[in-house]
Amino acid sequence: MIAPTTKNKLTFSTIEPGSGLEAALTCGNAESLKIINTSGLRGRGGAGFPTSLKWELAAKQPDEEKFVVCNADEGEPGTFKDRVILADFADMVFEGMTIAAMVIGAQRGIVYLRAEYTYLRRHLEDVLDQRRKQGLLGKNVGGKKGFDFDIQINMGSGAYVCGEETALIESLEGQRGEPRNRPPFPIDTGYLDHPTIVNNVETFAWAVCIMAKGAKWFKKFGTEKSTGHKLFSVSGDCRRPGVYEYPLGITIAELLDKVGGQDAKAVQVGGAAGQCIPRSQFNRAIAYEDVPTGGSIIVFGPHRDMLKIAANFLEFFIDESCGQCTPCREGAPKLLEGVEMLQRGQCSMAYLKELCSLGETMQLASKCGLGQTAPNTFLSIVEHFRDEILGRTPEKSK
Repeated sequence: MIAPTTKNKLTFSTIEPGSGLEAALTCGNAESLKIINTSGLRGRGGAGFPTSLKWELAAKQPDEEKFVVCNADEGEPGTFKDRVILADFADMVFEGMTIAAMVIGAQRGIVYLRAEYTYLRRHLEDVLDQRRKQGLLGKNVGGKKGFDFDIQINMGSGAYVCGEETALIESLEGQRGEPRNRPPFPIDTGYLDHPTIVNNVETFAWAVCIMAKGAKWFKKFGTEKSTGHKLFSVSGDCRRPGVYEYPLGITIAELLDKVGGQDAKAVQVGGAAGQCIPRSQFNRAIAYEDVPTGGSIIVFGPHRDMLKIAANFLEFFIDESCGQCTPCREGAPKLLEGVEMLQRGQCSMAYLKELCSLGETMQLASKCGLGQTAPNTFLSIVEHFRDEILGRTPEKSK
């Protein structure tokens, strides 16, 4: 299997290997954390939680055993940029994990690798072995006495919900991948009940860039609330699909122009869990304060049936739901049933309104992000493509 190719030169290729860790070792724990904080780096997995805050909270925990976990369970439909990073820049990801370990005082690191990425495991193990030989993993990492840290690879369980950090931790512990109640949070009660930080593949790579080039360099790009660059996995009805790197804050229209998708009628930003943005809103910015994404950009051309898109995503969520909470377990099938009624022209406006209310309830009452985001596409399509979907009802104006 061949990883998707990048369509523009990635910043990661310009960073001297080891320069980020060297800078961190020179600066020390507190100063390194300050640099990450100043940069404004937010998690690149989609949630956008401030990276420095997560690291700071874990660092303050008194437990002598702590863990750094890399979430490489890239299961969001339409997302494949982490696969590229792991294939081409694995050394940088491990370097980022090592910097995080130094900051929080962790001794062990774990890469939770998506089951479908098994073919990457040998490559990752080879990179880890090389880092051990170079003194960059194991005892006295980088020559710093007392800094002992190593990384292991654990294969994922093939479940979408394990992309959620507490479900991921449950899976690591050999349990069924189900989200935990929070609090407590992983930063104080994580893997094996020890303080644990869970960050995305891309987040660790950007941490290395920041340490190597500085917080001011990183803040030159993006917006005030969404600093830096971001990798985007672009697929669907466009002439140039692939992995792209652009500053956060780029508009959907600007991105479509670069990938050859100018005639799109809608774009799904953030994968199945994201938002379906209509053409009338292509001036919106891809940023945490406007339209956030973990990386997935799916382009829908003029010929696409929006109800089929809604049905496809709902079927996905029904298959992937852990079934633990009622709003998600029962709500998604009801929404799919409503889509099928719309397709047959049998859904009244009154019932459609009830379905929308159900979707809003799921967003508020579901236990984890899967159930909370499962209705997003359905609600977006009902809001923005009402003429298209209601045209199939016996009485459009009813």
